[in-house]
Amino acid sequence: MLSFILRRLGTMALTMLCLTLIVFFLINLGPNLKKLAISQTEMHTSADQLENWLVGHGYRQNFFVRYGQWLGVLPKQPITDPATGKPAQRFSFCNDPVVPTFSGVLQGDFGCSTKFKTTVGSKLFPALGATGLLMFWVLAVMVPISLLIGILAGMREGSRTDRTLSVASIASTATPEYVSGVIFTVIFASWLGWLNGSAASASQGLTFYNFTLPVMTLAIYGIGYIARMTRASMVEVMTQQYIRTARLKGLSFGSVVVKHALRNALIAPFTVIMLQFPWLLTGVVIVEVMFRYQGFGYTLVEAAGNNDIDLLLGCSLVSVFIVLITQLISDVGYAFLNPRIRVQ
Repeated sequence: MLSFILRRLGTMALTMLCLTLIVFFLINLGPNLKKLAISQTEMHTSADQLENWLVGHGYRQNFFVRYGQWLGVLPKQPITDPATGKPAQRFSFCNDPVVPTFSGVLQGDFGCSTKFKTTVGSKLFPALGATGLLMFWVLAVMVPISLLIGILAGMREGSRTDRTLSVASIASTATPEYVSGVIFTVIFASWLGWLNGSAASASQGLTFYNFTLPVMTLAIYGIGYIARMTRASMVEVMTQQYIRTARLKGLSFGSVVVKHALRNALIAPFTVIMLQFPWLLTGVVIVEVMFRYQGFGYTLVEAAGNNDIDLLLGCSLVSVFIVLITQLISDVGYAFLNPRIRVQ
C-alpha cells in the first residue's frame, strides 16, 4: 500500500506539472495579456504604451523563464523603475522582491492579484475557507439523505417505495443547479419570504436565513446521483447467496440488512461520495455567483472576467490538486473497505 501511494503521489506531481504548464500557456496568450494591460492602464492607451507596460512588468520574458519563476525554480527578477532607473517591485501592492529571489509556488508565493490589488494567497485562501464551509454543510445534508433514500429503495426492489424514490432521484439529478437555484429562490425567497435570496452576508456570519438556499441548491443535485448508486449497490447485495442463507437461518429482514448487507452495499457509494468533491468545485462556481457568496467559485469568475493571471493560476492549481487528492483517497479507501481488492 505504501509503494502504491508513493507511485500515485509521483503521478500526481507529474500531472499537476503538465496541467499547470498548459494552463499557464493558455492564460498568457497574446490577447489575454493585452486585456490585462488595458485593465491596468486606460481604455484609450496606445498599442506602444500597452506593450511598454507588458515589457516593464515582465510579461514579455521568455515563456519558460516566467513559468519557472512562477513555480519558484528560477529567481524572480525585479523590474526597473523608468523614472529612477533603479530596481523596483513589479506591483506596489504586493511583496515582490527588489532583488533576484526564489519566490514562487514552491516557496508559498502564488503571485499578485491585479483585480483585488493584493497577494493571491490573501484572497484565494479565505475564499477556499468559505467554499470549504459551504461544501461541509452540503455534504452533511447530502450524504445521509442520499444514503437513506438509496438503502430504502434497494431494500424493496420493485416496490412502490422503490419506484417513488427512484423517480424523485432521477428528477433531482436531471435538474441542474442553475435551474433548481432559480426555483428555490422564487419559492422560498420571493413568494414565501422565508429565506434570503443572496448569501453575500454569509461571509460575515452564517444563519439559516442566508445560507440555506445555496446549500439546498447544491445538495439536491447530488442527492439523486448518490441515492441511485446506493440503490443499485443495495439491490446487488440483497441478491447474494449469503443474504439468502442468513434469511433461511431465521434472521429478521432488518437484522440481515443492518448486519450483513449494509456494509457491503456502502463500498461503491463511498467512491461516488469522494468523487463529489471535484463536482462541487464546478457546482459552486454557478451557485456562488447566483447567490453572491464570496467563495472559491465567485473568486474564480472574478479572476477570469478581469484576466487576473496569477489568481487564475492559483485557482487552477488548487482545482487540480483537489481532484487528484480526492481520487487518491477514493482509491485507498476503496482498497481498505473491500477485502477483495489487492493493490498490485
